[in-house]
Amino acid sequence: MNRSRVRTVNLTEGVIWKQVLLFAAPLFAASLIQQLYNTVDLMFVGHFLGTNAAAAVGAGSLLTTLLIGFFTGLSVGIGVLSARAFGAGDHKDLRQTIHTAAGVAVIGGLLLMVIGVAFAPVFLRWLNTPESILKLGIVYMRIYFVSIPSSICYNISSGILRATGNSRSPMLFQLVGGITNVFANWVLIVLIPLGVAGVALATLFSSTIPAVICVRALTRLPDEYRLEIRKIRITPSKLKSIFLIGIPNGIQAMVITLSNLIVQANINSLDVTSIAAFTCYFKLENFVYLPIMAFGQAATTFVAQNMGRGFDRRARKGMGVCLIIGVIVTVCISTVLLLIHDTAFSLFSEDSAVIALGTRIIRVTFPLYFIYVFLEVFSSSIRGTGRSLPPMIIAVCNMCGVRLIALAVMMHLNPTAPGVAVIYPVTWTTTTLCQLGYMLVSRCMYLKQPERLPD
Repeated sequence: MNRSRVRTVNLTEGVIWKQVLLFAAPLFAASLIQQLYNTVDLMFVGHFLGTNAAAAVGAGSLLTTLLIGFFTGLSVGIGVLSARAFGAGDHKDLRQTIHTAAGVAVIGGLLLMVIGVAFAPVFLRWLNTPESILKLGIVYMRIYFVSIPSSICYNISSGILRATGNSRSPMLFQLVGGITNVFANWVLIVLIPLGVAGVALATLFSSTIPAVICVRALTRLPDEYRLEIRKIRITPSKLKSIFLIGIPNGIQAMVITLSNLIVQANINSLDVTSIAAFTCYFKLENFVYLPIMAFGQAATTFVAQNMGRGFDRRARKGMGVCLIIGVIVTVCISTVLLLIHDTAFSLFSEDSAVIALGTRIIRVTFPLYFIYVFLEVFSSSIRGTGRSLPPMIIAVCNMCGVRLIALAVMMHLNPTAPGVAVIYPVTWTTTTLCQLGYMLVSRCMYLKQPERLPD
């Protein structure tokens, strides 16, 4: 008996451009919802709790970003394996992948939670947290780490749903989390003034509710491969496959985060106006960046499903469609923001000097932002074939190595905010060229030389 109430979409059939758009749109919406309720967190903290609380909340942000980034990378590996099995119609393989992923989520989440709660003071001291906010930081971090299992479960579960072609349900679950976050912040900060503990508890609730709904959705997939809680177990061969694809993605996210911190440190060595201008720029940049990420995620799932089915030609066409639509969308958004630059920056700052400098920054990067579409879709398509080590090596070498070298050169030749901005299109270009070269040499989008993962 088929008890399915959760939709799945076979991306190996149908009109490619329609499927890409229908799949990518909810991904973009989900990312936008995430950004919006992160902004709400900052608004509540800034307006109701003050500077010390805001500093305490941000003190451990690097650590949490690194951890979440690693498990997000791991969920990519799970998503690729799930999409290939789904596309091939191999229900037994998909079932093993889902149950192994569930085991990884439970064990990894609980382990990180215990370590984080126990060692939060140690971590914060490693990060040179001032004594004046250390106690507040410890309270926030300990409660935050209790939410880590929920975050991991959601990332992995939503990745599996997207692998079956369903990007709409994770978006709706994210929306539920966003509404919960706003309501919980209001109750726990304004009505019941719990301070930073209230912020952390709001995060806990807004992570747990979508995670529970998402896991429940996995139990309502078709009977052949639905998640059965009592049958969760780790299959060693599947675990190895998940690690082969997922760990390089996780490492890539962590290393790039660290390199971006070095860039930020150099920005901080400039004047206050430059720091404020870049802060506004990064917020405005999300309007261009998030759609690109959506098309990258769409490319991963589309390629993985079609390569699993043996449709390498359709996989290449899907990659091409993601590139074409992604470039069109990116150019349109970039152009609009360039035309209304004063209005756009005024959303984040009223300082005319900051707005003027921010405008100079986007005039350097936004006209070339379409290059990032190629970077993201190429790397995502390579991962969709089951190969994640090459894009990791390419990204680390360029987005970290080349970027830091370019940064050192620009800080010597032109130590200004626009000068620093130049490093971004330069490294987008070098990364894209390396990815294209790898694809041409390895022919990784052809099944004549498939990537073999452990059985």
